[in-house]
Amino acid sequence: MSGTLSAERLNALNTGSVAASHLAECLAVDFAALLQAVAPALAPEALQRMQDASAKGITLRMALAAQLLREAGQGAPALWQHHSSDTVRGWACYLIGSDARAMLAEKLQQMRTLADDPHFGVREWAWLALRANIVAAPMQALEYLQPWIQETSPYLRRFACEALRPRGVWATHIALFKQHPEHASALLEALADDPDRYVQDSVGNWLNDAGKTRPQWLRELCTRWQHERHSDANAYIRKRALRSFR
Repeated sequence: MSGTLSAERLNALNTGSVAASHLAECLAVDFAALLQAVAPALAPEALQRMQDASAKGITLRMALAAQLLREAGQGAPALWQHHSSDTVRGWACYLIGSDARAMLAEKLQQMRTLADDPHFGVREWAWLALRANIVAAPMQALEYLQPWIQETSPYLRRFACEALRPRGVWATHIALFKQHPEHASALLEALADDPDRYVQDSVGNWLNDAGKTRPQWLRELCTRWQHERHSDANAYIRKRALRSFR
């Protein structure tokens, strides 16, 4: 992946002086080199553990980076959540998500700034870092996130939807919402005409996820929306929701 990047650009990513501009750059970051650059006090053994994990999936390496920072006494998210590197800010997400002392409501409150981050990658890490907590208590998470759909920021509205997706990308499935997507009806109805394409994509993906297990439910919902809702936004959401069922 790094072969398409200049040595100068890759060095800037690996020292944390710039943010990645697209997914390929996110995936090209050398986590061991970045850890050494931004947390030089880490022991060589910690850096070696990250180096040994270089072939593992990126979500596992994100979690490991947070673990190594915490073990080194540098586990306060505030140390990292405003860093110039989107990957480092992502580590802050995982520090919040993996805090065994905090309850889900507290973690969501701590995550708000990162969920509203201007960088696309950080916004993904924000919900992925909380996914285990959400999978463990999906109805509680739904209750906590319901107010987020009224936020002015489309990033926060999208977070509320994306974090609860029945399937999702790089994420553990939420069995309850796969089998009973109607539990999230209030959230989906509130976002059914959202004016922002970023949110519309998430709602469409949420419904598409649910339709893979409950296709009849999805078709009935979209048919009802077609009659009740006449916005361009809803038409786009329905099309995206049904893309696997033509």
